[in-house]
Amino acid sequence: MKIVELKAAQLNPQGGVFCPNKLAGMELWSGHPRVFLDVAKAAATGGPAKCPYCGTQYQLAAGEHVHAH
Repeated sequence: MKIVELKAAQLNPQGGVFCPNKLAGMELWSGHPRVFLDVAKAAATGGPAKCPYCGTQYQLAAGEHVHAH
């Protein structure tokens, strides 16, 4: 299972990312349907946001904080 660590600046204004994602090294043309993952909400509850299609986990890097979303 792949884990992608993100900086807060890499999140969209809503506090998330879409998977598939080039940040995870995925080729967008061969990926699954695009799904929004709320990384900020997952970080607030102490866990990563996990893609239901491919299982890739997205989490904030150590020391990163999302101020508002």
